[in-house]
Amino acid sequence: MSVPVPFGQFVPGDSPVHRLDSRVKISVMVALTVTLFSVGGWPGLLVIAAAVVMTVRIAGVPWRLALRGLKPVVWLLLFTLLVHALRWKSAEASFAFGPVSVDGLGLSAGAFLALRIIVLMLGASLVTLTSSPVALTDALASMLRPLALVRFPVDDVAMMFSIALRFIPTTAEEAERIVVAQTARGAVFDSGGPFKRAKAWVPVLIPLFVRLFRRADDLAIAMESRCYTGRGRSRLRELVLRPTDWAVLVVTVILSAAVAILL
Repeated sequence: MSVPVPFGQFVPGDSPVHRLDSRVKISVMVALTVTLFSVGGWPGLLVIAAAVVMTVRIAGVPWRLALRGLKPVVWLLLFTLLVHALRWKSAEASFAFGPVSVDGLGLSAGAFLALRIIVLMLGASLVTLTSSPVALTDALASMLRPLALVRFPVDDVAMMFSIALRFIPTTAEEAERIVVAQTARGAVFDSGGPFKRAKAWVPVLIPLFVRLFRRADDLAIAMESRCYTGRGRSRLRELVLRPTDWAVLVVTVILSAAVAILL
C-alpha cells in the first residue's frame, strides 16, 4: 500500500516550463488564480483549462503525477457538485427521486465550480512538479525581499517554506514504511466502515509524528551547530529574469486580463 504525495515532488526535466524562472511560475499561478475567480461563464473557464492542459503537455509531466494532487479533494469536488445539483421539490427538475430532484441549472453550476477547483489544483501541482524546492525557496525569498524594509524575516520564512517542501516527500516515505510494517503485522487499512478505517490508521499516525518530531529536533540541532542565523544567506545561483521569462510573464498577464474582462 503506497501513500500518495500530492505536492512537493519535483520531476526533473528540460522542458520550456522547467527552464522558466520560478518567480515567473509563481506569478503566473497568481494570475491564473485571479482569472479563475474572475470569469463567470463556461467559455472563460474552458479557455483557462485548455491553457493549463497545454502547459502540462509542454512540461512533459506524466498525467498520473499531475492529477495526483486531486486525490485529497475528490470528496470536496463531489460535495460541491451534489450541493448545487440537488433540489427539494423543484418544479424544473431534470431527474426526481421522490422529493429530492436534480436540477439541470444547479448541476451546471456545480460542475463549473468543481472544474474551477480541478484547474486550480492542477496549476498549483504543475508549479511544484517543475520547480525544485531550492528554486521555489529562492523565488519566494526574492519576491518577499521588499518586506525586509519593515523588518519582516524574509530569509526565515523562505527557509521554513523550503523545509516544509522537503518534509512532504519525507513524511510520505516514513508513512509508507510504517504502513508496510503494520500490514506485515496483520493490520488492514482498506476494509470496514469509516470509523474502523480511521481507527486502523492510529498505529500509523502515532509513530509517524514521533519520527517527524525527532527529525525536526535533529534538524534544529544541526542548524544551531552550524551557527545558522538566517541572515546573509548565500545562494549558489542568483536569479536573473531572461527575455523569455519577461515575455511569458507579460503575455500571461495580458491574456489573463483579456479572459477575465471579455469572458
